Amino acid sequence: MPGAGLILAIESSCDETAAAIVQRGSHTLSSIVASQISTHARYGGVVPELASREHLRAIVPVVRAALAQASITLADLDAIAVTSGPGLAGALLVGITYAKALAFATSLPLIAVNHLEGHIHAVLLNEHETELSKPQVSEARPGAPSEEESALALVVSGGHTHLYLARPTADTWHYSLIGRTLDDAAGEAYDKVAKLLGLGYPGGPWIDALAKHGNPHAVHFAFSQIKTKLHLAGKAPRTKAAKTAPIANLDTHFLFSFSGIKTAVLRYVELHDLRPEAESRREALFTGPDAPARPTLEDALATCSQATLDLIASFQHAVIGDLMKKTFAAAEFLAARRILVTGGVAANRELRARFTAEATRRDLRVSFPTLALSTDNAAMIAAAAWPRFLNEEFAQSDLSADPSLALGA
Repeated sequence: MPGAGLILAIESSCDETAAAIVQRGSHTLSSIVASQISTHARYGGVVPELASREHLRAIVPVVRAALAQASITLADLDAIAVTSGPGLAGALLVGITYAKALAFATSLPLIAVNHLEGHIHAVLLNEHETELSKPQVSEARPGAPSEEESALALVVSGGHTHLYLARPTADTWHYSLIGRTLDDAAGEAYDKVAKLLGLGYPGGPWIDALAKHGNPHAVHFAFSQIKTKLHLAGKAPRTKAAKTAPIANLDTHFLFSFSGIKTAVLRYVELHDLRPEAESRREALFTGPDAPARPTLEDALATCSQATLDLIASFQHAVIGDLMKKTFAAAEFLAARRILVTGGVAANRELRARFTAEATRRDLRVSFPTLALSTDNAAMIAAAAWPRFLNEEFAQSDLSADPSLALGA
């Protein structure tokens, strides 16, 4: 199928080795993801060296599986896309090196994609596939940005919490940074709180599942207003995200900070003597000799006191509340009528429900990716590569990993 608009994409920015075939940025023919959760779970987080090693093991079979699932060969492709950053340097290099080798061997153009842009296009891909499933919709140039409208995008995951204004122009997209976290990403706070409470990795699904059984108003967590630091004289602070998204010109009302609530949970655990319970839970569910092979929600509930469940529910309620407050404030400020919520945390049950309810109240349109497209995958990378393919924005032969790659101005 030469000229069919088929792009093979490879994603290896963190702990998922993924490959996908997407047609014209709007129709997924295959999507394969090899997860490393079991490798990193024992450490309570991603170990970069182990992630790189697992990518090396999985990259070839994952790409082969994607081609097989799509029932095509390399000769049918029009381009190869790969995540070039941000992410873990070693992990990114595995995907980039393999993608470059494939592109060289097949004489196909190589397209470098920003991981954050990929998450935004995960929502757009889901919308396009939904529209294409309707018989009255024409398949002429599906996915072209000219058919889109501007949107405020919240990218919220274990490594990122960013707000972007995404604007379509002709056959490409332009992104303006509106807000971001100063320290921990929201998903990172979830993982650290889960680890503190003796729950497994990744922590987000555990907290979301257990939160339904607690009182979200039992513990009051407050987010203080972020103020401009006069001593910085307009320069970006030296935070972990300063390189990827400087804040010198950003409105402080749209900045996030989640390190404080993580510390507040720690203090609550210490003051209410919940640490012994957390240590007992960790052994019973994950590290002890009698721990179940795959702990269930019922297993976790049996080891949680009501005080712990209330703490979990209150933590989640506060984090989602802060995400909502600043996202909808930014939408009002920018007069945006469309909101995209994407990234791993976008799979959260309560987040989807509360964002949907608030958007309905404000008469705004809010969209999410499917659960499979919320976490890291290659289909979103292929979708983001399509506008670049149309504009012939191809990577050079010296393409390398950029762990701090920024998106937008």
